[in-house]
Amino acid sequence: MGINSNLPKKPFYLDSVFWTVIFIYTVILTGLYYSSIKWLILKDWVKDDYSHCILIPLITAYLLWEKHPKLSQYGSKPSMKGLYFFVLGLCLYWLGELAGEFFTIYMSLWLIVFSLCILSMGWTKTKVILFPILFSLTMFPFPNFINNRITFQLKLISTKIGVMMMQIYGMSAFREGNVIDLGFTKLQVVDACSGLRYLFPMIVLSILIAYYYRAKFWKRTILILSAIPLTILSNSLRIALTGILSEKFGSAIVEGFFHDFEGLIIFMLTLVILMFEMWILKKMFPEKPKTAFLVNATEENHIETTVGWRLFRKSQFIIPIFLLIISLTISYGVSFRESVPERESFENFPMQIGKWRGKSLAMEEIYLNALDLTDYIIVDYFNASKKSVNFYVAYYESQSKGESIHSPATCLRGGGWHFKKAGKELLTLKDGKSLFVNRAVIEKKPQQQVSYYWFPSRDRILTNAIQMKLYNFWDALTRQRTDGSLVRVIAQVYPDETVADAEKRLQAFVIDVFPVLNQYLPE
Repeated sequence: MGINSNLPKKPFYLDSVFWTVIFIYTVILTGLYYSSIKWLILKDWVKDDYSHCILIPLITAYLLWEKHPKLSQYGSKPSMKGLYFFVLGLCLYWLGELAGEFFTIYMSLWLIVFSLCILSMGWTKTKVILFPILFSLTMFPFPNFINNRITFQLKLISTKIGVMMMQIYGMSAFREGNVIDLGFTKLQVVDACSGLRYLFPMIVLSILIAYYYRAKFWKRTILILSAIPLTILSNSLRIALTGILSEKFGSAIVEGFFHDFEGLIIFMLTLVILMFEMWILKKMFPEKPKTAFLVNATEENHIETTVGWRLFRKSQFIIPIFLLIISLTISYGVSFRESVPERESFENFPMQIGKWRGKSLAMEEIYLNALDLTDYIIVDYFNASKKSVNFYVAYYESQSKGESIHSPATCLRGGGWHFKKAGKELLTLKDGKSLFVNRAVIEKKPQQQVSYYWFPSRDRILTNAIQMKLYNFWDALTRQRTDGSLVRVIAQVYPDETVADAEKRLQAFVIDVFPVLNQYLPE
């Protein structure tokens, strides 16, 4: 589409109406999203995995500034089509507020800003700045349950490839989950070495590089997608170098400054490979230079080039302002204070349940800090044959934003356990009622275990995180409660028994403990 030279050339950043609208929306949105923005800056962005996100607003601002000459040439045509995105954004806001999920609120904020652009400027003008708007999505971290799964998978993949590299080098290296046994020492591939803190910045860089890379869309797509395997491979190389240098110079050499410096070198190497990939694509698939030409402006360029102060009398401004003020008033004026139910502490949980005798265990402080739970219990219960069932319950009196139940699936895999079978199991309790639980047969040779776990949430038994979020939203709205629990029981498969024998023992324990447990979990 060409640009008509007769259109007004006044830069948008000199327009007093523009800055008035920006000021009004900024004040209201800051009031509405204050706690979430505060959490984003002070909690999410200080995490090593997302420390790069603090630069995204600055980069986005620069990308917007680059567009200002073209943006100033287009007239504004406020469109009510933006109201669809606006209403969706408000719905996500209340869903996130009541369900206690920051990511939902982040997406709400982004949708609201995007919709206000369409409502105020129209789609034609919004398209000019569409890439900076989409790019700004990279400033928001993933939800915890997604982030944990990505971190876990990257740790396992990087560890596996790193061990293969060490074995090719000639070292004796074996892997159990994310732990590497080198014989003389053991290396644990923790979250810091998962590759996540290199993967996300590299994807962001590849998106920027692809944006400025004047080539066909498929070349840009390849460039962005290739950042993922490149980062994983380079991180695996880093793990392999760590093992090799540990053998030669001791484990102290790969800690502290050297560990971080090694990561920086690997990151820069990945960036160089990415630039080399651009050169390869250019040489192997050359493109003809595009011929520049001008086309007369269409009628779309002439439509309402200056809305001016009339915008404040239009429904495209009045409706969103009214809805935002109503939401702001409700969020501050109506008490959504949670009702924390009374319950008996797990300190009083019986160590004798029927034929089962228990031995209480304690959780390390580092895990307690990470889980951020209200109360917990870990007990090994033994039957008359001295065969045990491990019983673990975590209770959260509030699953507010930033605090939620952690699924045991990730923890078990991270310890080197492989899921051979996973699914659901239906148990019949003593009172004749049914209990659905998650079931998994896990293995870390030569050991085998059978595990059941479920999530008691108020008066429901749930089996997945999505259910918990939806019921958290509903119960927060109708009952002012978001408390919930995780129950996990594990039976080891002893050498003299089969998986079926261990599962039979596990089921017998669950049937015995369930009515006792209900006395310690509020309905």
